[in-house]
Formats: sequence, structure tokens, C-alpha cells
Amino acid sequence: MKRKNVMSKTVLAAAIAVLVGGNVGIVNATEPCGDFGECKVLVEINSSDGDIGFHFLMDGDNLLGAELRNPDGETIFSYVTYEELAEQFLTETFAESAEPLCFDPLDDDDEENDDEDFVTLEDFLARWTAGLYTFHGTGDEGPSFGESELTFNLPAAPAEVEYEADKEHGDILGEISWEAGDDLGECSDGMETLPMAPEDVPVASWEIVLVPDVDDGDILGNMKYVVRIPGDSEELEVEIPDDYLETLPANTPAKAEVGAIGFDDNATFTEVDEICLNDTDPKDKDKDGLDGCGFEIEEDDDD
Repeated sequence: MKRKNVMSKTVLAAAIAVLVGGNVGIVNATEPCGDFGECKVLVEINSSDGDIGFHFLMDGDNLLGAELRNPDGETIFSYVTYEELAEQFLTETFAESAEPLCFDPLDDDDEENDDEDFVTLEDFLARWTAGLYTFHGTGDEGPSFGESELTFNLPAAPAEVEYEADKEHGDILGEISWEAGDDLGECSDGMETLPMAPEDVPVASWEIVLVPDVDDGDILGNMKYVVRIPGDSEELEVEIPDDYLETLPANTPAKAEVGAIGFDDNATFTEVDEICLNDTDPKDKDKDGLDGCGFEIEEDDDD
């Protein structure tokens, strides 16, 4: 799934320290993490595709090897460096589990994904253990230790995600908007087994991504726009800079993603596709009903 490279690494790639107002506080990213510069474990859900995964990051200095242990003290991941990599050392390690569907596609008559693995939300919660996950490293400066807590406080999926484009005085204007949600989208079945209803999980920050939706290997796929805003923002919308949009070719297919990031770093994303950036054929219903990217043009309410 191409979406992995869009959102997963942006969730984990940088230390989160987003202040939100009032009575909430600071995002609960573990940084520093004991002897590590950063470490974290989290659950990520794509509410649109309906998949769920476990992700983690450890970032240390001059590591020769490291491992991750679950709350029972059992090793669930480890690595050792050899030869030239041992001479060079390793610092950051990012990993994500497979992301199986959180529903049985056969039950949903989903022929496109009928051969995909799936794990229900309830099964996922039974597979993983909430609690402290510990990171252990060895390096030229001796052992390293850190810990990060995994919770099942999963924020609700952003709702009503939309991209709107317009032109004003020759400038290209783009805006992504959304609303706070109340469920986990395609992964909602089994929410009653969670310790907290998703709509009650505070959102620490919103992550907004706009990326060309092109074939793997197309360099345009790396030209994404990513930004975060505080979770208590009154206006749930973000303007896309025209300086970014103007660098893209005419009729660039794209998708937009909005993620709700909780204070435990758990993340739930919602995406929309069939967006046409720099559309040269907007609202040309009289011609063929398609925009410049070949996507069907939706009728406006007042049309």
C-alpha cells in the first residue's frame, strides 16, 4: 500500500512537542528516553482503508545492537550490526508491523481485498499488551536503556475530510478541512473493548498531508506537503501554500490525509483521493463530466 510511506514515517520521524492550550499539556512522546535520544511505541490506524499496525522508533548514539522488549520482559525485536556497519555504528531504527485489515473482507463482500490478512480490533488488543515497552542498546559507550508506554487510547478518525481548490488573482488556492470524528471508520467494529471511547480521547495534534497519488517509483510521490497544528485549534482547516502547488505539473492526481494524534502518540488517519491539483479542466460538466486528471466531477449542491 503506497500510503505507508506517506503517513507512518511522518508520525514517527520527528520528536513531538506540540503545546496545546488549556488543561491538556504536552504530547506524551518519550524524548529524551532514558539513555536514548528518543523512543516510542504506538498504534496506527488507517480508518479509510481499514488497517491497523504497531510501530516503534528508537534513536540512540553509536549503537552496535539493540532490542525491544514487551511489558512481560520478552524480546520482540532485536538487531546486531556487523562489518562496516559495526564500524560506522547505527543511530535511529524505525519499524512498523504489517498492517492487516481490521475487518473480514469476505464478510463485507470486498472482492478487491478478499485475499488480505485481517485481524479484528478485539484480536489486535488481545495480541498486544498495554504497558511499558523497554528499549535496550549496546554501543561504544556501554549499555543504553529507555522505556515508552503503549496504550489503547485510540483517537477518533477525522471526519468529513475535504480538499477544495480555487484561483484568485492568478494564485492557486488549496485548502484541506475536516471535523472531529466519533469512531474509527472501517476499524470501528469492537470499539466497546477499548478502555476509552475514541471520541473521548483528546487530540494532541492534527497531522495534514497532501501528496501526489502516483505510481511507485515516480519522483512526484516524494513531493508531499506535511504540517501539524495543535489539537485544540478552533479552525480545523489548513491552507496549502501556492508556492508548493505551483511546483507541481498540471493535472497532478493527489490524495489528502488527516491524522488525529493522541497524547500517547497513537494515530488514526482518514484519507480522500481523486484530487486533481492544478486542474486545467475544472467543472467542465458540459464536456465529459471529468476533470483534467480524469476523475468524475461531483455536482455542487446548487447546480
